[in-house]
Amino acid sequence: MMSSLLSDFNGACYDTEALYKDCVLCPRMCHADRTSRPGFCGCGTSIRAARAALHFWEEPCISGTGGSGTVFFSGCTLRCCFCQNYPVSSGKVGKEVSPERLSEIFLSLQEQGAENISLVTATQYLPSILCALSRIKDALTIPVVYNCGGYERVETLRMMEGFVDIYLPDLKYRSNETALRYSQAKDYFSHASAAIQEMIRQTGAPVFDERNVMKQGVIIRHMVLPGQKEDSIQLLHWMEKHLKKGSYLLSLLSQYTPFYKADQYPEINRRITTYEYRKVLDTAISLGLTEGYMQEKSSAKEEYTPPFNLEGI
Repeated sequence: MMSSLLSDFNGACYDTEALYKDCVLCPRMCHADRTSRPGFCGCGTSIRAARAALHFWEEPCISGTGGSGTVFFSGCTLRCCFCQNYPVSSGKVGKEVSPERLSEIFLSLQEQGAENISLVTATQYLPSILCALSRIKDALTIPVVYNCGGYERVETLRMMEGFVDIYLPDLKYRSNETALRYSQAKDYFSHASAAIQEMIRQTGAPVFDERNVMKQGVIIRHMVLPGQKEDSIQLLHWMEKHLKKGSYLLSLLSQYTPFYKADQYPEINRRITTYEYRKVLDTAISLGLTEGYMQEKSSAKEEYTPPFNLEGI
């Protein structure tokens, strides 16, 4: 891989080859030389993506009427046993694209009427993606969304300041033991909680246009897992205590479906009950966490997962 330099809006300069040769982009900090072998994420230095298309199944303020211009990247820094996008997160599906081609994909989605460009699970390719965004910063007129699992380093997030307009992180677990069991990330909460506070610092309070489509801000997603309502409730209490009201939206998801390796964990090899979701939702309301979205139980369907057929790549 040839060395590539990226200058951000604040004048800082990143050597993409150096960032890949001793990789500490995610909290795993595996120090892999990805120019010769994959990191923990399963990725080398070449961007791989599985789909780039308009996506209409996000929160209403993200999908709008035009759909979110969503790019699904291959590989992942987490190992969630219930991942609904497992063909992509495992790295088995995807096609290599250059930063130049990725720039073209972003502009094509904009031309198709996308409300935004949504980067799904992109941290492992961040240096190259920032190069792609830098190439078209004057031509791209719609917001950039960073859709991630929440397991991020603050230092890496700071590289994105000025490039990302909307952060769409998960906040999956409060319990270290639960995070270890289901995602192989015992330190999940310590990193995700710090990352979300950094995201809010960067974007400020949510901003919408006249159609109520989001232009700037943070939406925190939390998916209620079977048998884990108490962990969800603890997360809500943390949010109420540590995050300023009005600085973010909460999206409380009921769509859990036992995908991938969930059948190896009997306690989560089912969908959540109405009782479980209502207990979490009632807690959110009682804490005043009412700015955002709830989800109907009917959303727990496999057909909401898009086909990863290399469309648009």
